[in-house]
Amino acid sequence: MCGRFRLSRRKQLIEEYFETASWDDDWSPRYNIAPTQPVPVIRQQPKEPVRQLALMRWGLIPSWARDTSAAAKMINARSETVATKPAFRDPLKFRRCLIPADAFYEWSRTANGKQPYCFEVNEGELFAFAGLWERWRDPSGQWVKSCSILTTTPNAVTSAIHDRMPVILGKDDCDVWLDPGMQNVAAVSEMLKPYDARLMRCYPVSSRVNHVANDDADCSRPVVIADTQDRLFA
Repeated sequence: MCGRFRLSRRKQLIEEYFETASWDDDWSPRYNIAPTQPVPVIRQQPKEPVRQLALMRWGLIPSWARDTSAAAKMINARSETVATKPAFRDPLKFRRCLIPADAFYEWSRTANGKQPYCFEVNEGELFAFAGLWERWRDPSGQWVKSCSILTTTPNAVTSAIHDRMPVILGKDDCDVWLDPGMQNVAAVSEMLKPYDARLMRCYPVSSRVNHVANDDADCSRPVVIADTQDRLFA
């Protein structure tokens, strides 16, 4: 699964990298983004061939849900079943999105508890998770937009720590993934595969990231845990 990630770039850099229109929402660099928090999401409107950025709640709320209670369990969608699950079936066909990031975290169980690790692409460059989004009307009549990150089987880098990893899309796949005219579920499902392990790295970080209240650069700063690393990556 993917339960925490980092997006430490400023608003302007995100817009430039993903070639989006300017967005009105406020954004400050984040180092420890957690479920149910607002995250930047990139979409393409059907009648406008322009990428648009907006904040959405992380944890998809199905359009037919009575309340938001299930959202925390829908921060991820499994690639193997996403096309058949009622909550994700229509978003996969009609409401795909990109969720920008520059790292994500996973935890390994040790004798002393859980050790967090940070995963990066090309030493920390921006990338995009494959995402889905949905609209839900709350009891007061207000629309709430929410999103979920697709997951898949791990590659050689992530498998040492976890049995799942988020789907990271290459730049060439982003246009097709966002294209509202692409409604061939089988074709887009082909993109939901492990990212090239040769382009990724992993390193242990401090337990600061375990606590949602901690949100600074120290959350993803490397630490030395020689014994643990030797055992995992020998």
